Amino acid sequence: MTSSLTKDKGDHNEGLMERSEEAREQEDDKAVLVDGVYQRGPKMSNSDQQVSNGFTTTTTTTTSAAQSTREGQGSGAGSGGPAPGLGHSASVPVGGFRTLVVQQTSLERPRETWSKKMDFLLSVIGYAVDLGNVWRFPYICYQNGGGAFLLPYLLMAVFGGVPLFYMELALGQFHRSGCISIWKHICPIFKGIGFAICIIALYIAFYYNTIMAWALYYLLSSFRPVLPWTTCTNSWNTGNCKSYIWNDRNVTWSNSTTSPAQEFYTRHVLQVHRSDGLHHLGSVSWQLALCLLFIFTIVYFSIWKGVKTSGKVVWVTATFPYLVLLVLLIRGATLPGAWRGVVFYLKPDWQKLLSTPVWIDAAAQIFFSLGPGFGVLLAFASYNPFHNNCYKCPGDQLHEAAGRPSLLFIIYAEAIANMPAATFFAIIFFLMIIMLGLDSTFAGLEGVITAMLDEFPHLLAKRREWFVFGLVCVCYLGALSTLTYGGAYVVKLFEEYATGPAVITVVLLEVIAVSWFYGTNRFCNDVYTMLGFYPGWFWRICWVAICPCFLLFIIISFLASPPDVKLFHYHYPPWTTVLGYCIGVSSFICVPAYMVYYLLNAKGTFKQVHLFISFINPVWILPKMFEFMCRISVI
Repeated sequence: MTSSLTKDKGDHNEGLMERSEEAREQEDDKAVLVDGVYQRGPKMSNSDQQVSNGFTTTTTTTTSAAQSTREGQGSGAGSGGPAPGLGHSASVPVGGFRTLVVQQTSLERPRETWSKKMDFLLSVIGYAVDLGNVWRFPYICYQNGGGAFLLPYLLMAVFGGVPLFYMELALGQFHRSGCISIWKHICPIFKGIGFAICIIALYIAFYYNTIMAWALYYLLSSFRPVLPWTTCTNSWNTGNCKSYIWNDRNVTWSNSTTSPAQEFYTRHVLQVHRSDGLHHLGSVSWQLALCLLFIFTIVYFSIWKGVKTSGKVVWVTATFPYLVLLVLLIRGATLPGAWRGVVFYLKPDWQKLLSTPVWIDAAAQIFFSLGPGFGVLLAFASYNPFHNNCYKCPGDQLHEAAGRPSLLFIIYAEAIANMPAATFFAIIFFLMIIMLGLDSTFAGLEGVITAMLDEFPHLLAKRREWFVFGLVCVCYLGALSTLTYGGAYVVKLFEEYATGPAVITVVLLEVIAVSWFYGTNRFCNDVYTMLGFYPGWFWRICWVAICPCFLLFIIISFLASPPDVKLFHYHYPPWTTVLGYCIGVSSFICVPAYMVYYLLNAKGTFKQVHLFISFINPVWILPKMFEFMCRISVI
């Protein structure tokens, strides 16, 4: 009897070793739950309970104490122990039972994590409340009915923005991957979405940091007793310039009259009068080039080491803007007529809600406030501990701020110039603008860096500093066109076409891939594995139906009525619309291009590939959408 047990045990150990060797050869990246802790290890047998990201819970085999003793005697003779480097075995007594645990030693570097949970929260907050909010929200709110605009804005937030925000955080944390490699766990044919996101992030870096360079130029110009945008006696001023202060009632204005703040921005900082338009941009402004170089230098030394360094920087860049906003709020509320201004601004115009563009603006604003689809939330969440409660992340509570660069650098600058101690308030205001911009730049580039390092770990993992340096150089060179005399026209073109429509289309495909192909129930099981509870029926309905409809509504509305782009006195000619669509498609084309590549390299017969293409045909999707909704189970 003892001899038989010894032989069985030896055969069993040899089988375990062969399975470990096979797992190592296939480089299967799995994990085993040992004593409540997830460990990296080989793929387990069919008796294990495996979830979709490769984490497994092991079903152990127990024997009586006597039988364990006999097996322990036989194992030494039968197997001789595990092969070096493959793993180790341990016999752990539990009462009268003994459990055999076989664990493979991982040769991969452990994934970096946030030093503190607050580092993650501040990074997400800094990304959600960014420079785009400060120049977009007030203008859109006032234009679309004042206080009445808050109704569609909040509805779009509840049923569109927040569910997408939650979905990306959960995906990133569960699969612990960037926006490219994550698709091998979800639906590999949609991997082109990750590449499209990286290209969109580069386009954003080409123009977004230029706005920070403008703010830095304003900041440096503020260190003087009299702010240069308050007088008309400067070399760049024209005869149409007319200076005024807030309580001067004797100033008369005409259609040709300009303010000193407007001329400082257009004629001194941008120098747009030296450009005829997009067809003739002019030379690069060396002052702005130096400002942008300084901005990218800060960016590089903040993110070159990973989230360990950027997580510390955001303690300043994410909190300082709130301090400045509080100071400006208190100072503004104590100015004469402040209450009348608030009432005038928020006076609701309910008739505006009958206009479709109002709802489109609300959807677009909340979408860009929370920022799903840019790869940032996936990257940030991938560095969280596996059981971190991402459901309580407060990023969805942040939605204050403003309208467009002209509002930021002309109207706000004029308001600050008319305040007592204008120099002090100008310095802290433009420093705040730079801080807000840096947070988003850290996040956007980290999304690209994480995606590329996860996709090509053997090539880039040990060369992160050089890769980040190369990425920053590419972004700086790509931004040179925005530093020309006509650079403001390039910024506007990128803002209207290169990012918005493309990223919304990408997110539409993302939510379809997760909800309809990967499966809502499967995704909810993943959330349960991490957090210990299932998402409710509200989240499921939003992911399956409401969010796709919400995104499709924005896309169709944009295609039905392309924007009439205008900046200052320059109307963008028709050929710029074609150019804008080409820039937008250049990123989105990665999705169908990778699908074709995937199908051409897929194993199987032509008939099988044809059946798969028929499966993902859009005609199939619409009726299936109703079917999926009917199958939603409330847990």
